[in-house]
Amino acid sequence: MVINLMKKEKLFADQGGPIIMAQIENEYNNVQAAYREAGKHYVKWAADMAVGLYSGIPWVMCKQKDAPQTVISTCNGRQCGDTFPGPNGPNKPSLWTENWTAQYRVFGDSPSQRPAEDLAFSVARFFTRNGTLNNYYMYHGGTNFGRTSSSFVTTRYYDEAPLDEFGLKREPKFGHLRDLHRALRLSKKPLLWGTQNVQKISKDLEITTYEKPGTKICVAFLTNNNTKEPGTIQFRGVDYYMPPKSISILPDCKTVVYNTQRVVAQHSSRNFVASKKAKIHKWEMYKENIPTFNDLGVKSKSPKELYRLTRDTSDYAWYSTRINMEKQDLPMRADILPVLQIASLGHGLMAFVNGEYIGFEHGSNIEKSLVFKKPVNLKPGVNDISLLAMTVGFPNSGAYMERRFAGPRAISLEGLMSGNLDITKNHWSQEVGVNGEKTELYTEEGSKKVKWVPSNGKPSAVTWYKAYFNAPEGNDPVAIRMTSMAKGMIWINGNNIGRYWVSYLSPLGKPTQEEYHIPRSFLKAKRNLVVVFEETGGVPEKIEVVIVNRDTICSVISEFHPPHIKTWERKDNVFRAIVDPVKSAQLSCSDNKVIANVDFVSFGDVEGACGAFSPGKCDSPKARKLVEKMCMGKNTCTVPFEREVLVDAGNDSCPDVAKTLAIQVACAHPK
Repeated sequence: MVINLMKKEKLFADQGGPIIMAQIENEYNNVQAAYREAGKHYVKWAADMAVGLYSGIPWVMCKQKDAPQTVISTCNGRQCGDTFPGPNGPNKPSLWTENWTAQYRVFGDSPSQRPAEDLAFSVARFFTRNGTLNNYYMYHGGTNFGRTSSSFVTTRYYDEAPLDEFGLKREPKFGHLRDLHRALRLSKKPLLWGTQNVQKISKDLEITTYEKPGTKICVAFLTNNNTKEPGTIQFRGVDYYMPPKSISILPDCKTVVYNTQRVVAQHSSRNFVASKKAKIHKWEMYKENIPTFNDLGVKSKSPKELYRLTRDTSDYAWYSTRINMEKQDLPMRADILPVLQIASLGHGLMAFVNGEYIGFEHGSNIEKSLVFKKPVNLKPGVNDISLLAMTVGFPNSGAYMERRFAGPRAISLEGLMSGNLDITKNHWSQEVGVNGEKTELYTEEGSKKVKWVPSNGKPSAVTWYKAYFNAPEGNDPVAIRMTSMAKGMIWINGNNIGRYWVSYLSPLGKPTQEEYHIPRSFLKAKRNLVVVFEETGGVPEKIEVVIVNRDTICSVISEFHPPHIKTWERKDNVFRAIVDPVKSAQLSCSDNKVIANVDFVSFGDVEGACGAFSPGKCDSPKARKLVEKMCMGKNTCTVPFEREVLVDAGNDSCPDVAKTLAIQVACAHPK
């Protein structure tokens, strides 16, 4: 259907459209062995089917070592310049279909980062090895709204990409990669027309050239593969200093216009600022009723499997059973209680006994299953045991995904006077979803169907909260900070903005995600309805709406940085400087903002990073005065890297130290 639609609209490249390639299957090689011979047959069938539908453009299979000759095998990963053996055929180009700019995160993860320098090195390295195409995964982060994330993956997705979750430029990753591709564009003719030559200088040092004999068309990539030590490469009579783990690009085989380790682009730090206009007032609450056996409609001897029960209509399903206890069944001592034990296949589970909340347990991305084990108060007579089981997304990879299971599978009461009692087959009733979902409490109309009461400021399980707030000031992206809550879902004006889970702490003792994106398109000028379903207990009074910006910008330039890539151009096969190549710090505010404050300036041996600089052992007071004079009140400014300008004559406290100019400023709308 899709192929026919593309053909009809003439969207393929050979029809004059923009689609230059298509893909069938993705990383099937990872699971192929699990299917033995059937896996091999499937790969061939998939390729034949795809090419049979349309053969006017190339088809690819990512990470498919045995891709049939009719499709192109490609690389996914972080270092395809070194790890990819190349396509499995002489007439196939070398394609990098997923260059991982960081890594998606799951709840419980610590921050996942990939430096701009490492990313740039990997791309440059790929092109030294006859690389043809580099595609980023992801280039723009995003938000898993609603229930769309896969199992345990955070609502915020690939936020470390060059464009973050909110569409803001994550500097220097955005700028450093932009400059890299400018350098590659300056080198495009030798890359396309030149003949490759690789010269190994030593174990770590290497020269790769692409040159067209008899012409000036030549590009050189100088590589230092040593991760710790700098090096020097002599190339055509000139010594070139090479920082550790770096590649220098010389589009004319003479001039270094770019080094992967030297970031000329500006840096930035993201800020979450509490909104002045979007204050949330008067939280109200509504508690879910805890159902018992007779309240739920689906009956079975044992608890039903969770995925098949919910059928992707809800994260939640209630399970309930009823058991009669004689007085002599229960422990006689007041300090001893029976224990409810539940072995569950995941992902999370809450238990209630006679309406009392007993506790919550969950699995993890690595081990989805869990064992719930909590003491319970049982009484002589009828006891109701109710479980709220939940999924946190669907499986995203692996073989036999149709055989993944979730939910309770073995339930017992331990510590009774007669021993342990298996109640797995005690007869259970089930029901998908919670009442608030069915009545759509998260909408204006649905919220009128129940009686809300003022929030009492105390943590409460399976409780709905609602309030109103006005739209935040300005046009910057918006988020809601959920630090005081535990686990659940958020709706804004009826739009589900995703799962939150701030009670799941990383090994650093902090939530994996605290702020959750609210697109401004979801907001009205006034009275925006926010509804939160809290599963295990939180305090909504501390929830706040925040504005997101990258108004903290920085520049870090050292003695060894090249001038900005914009200094150079290639015109009429001639590589030349557009302006005088001067090394400088360049700062630019976005959205017509201006530099409102100079937060930090150092010319010496600065430490730290943008948003968290600290002075080193030597500095120059003159540098700050110069930056304030050149930058305050301006949208952009350029500060030359010149010792005589940045240090008073004869007053250099450390003349023998290689200097670094670090500047941090704050942008704001002009008053």
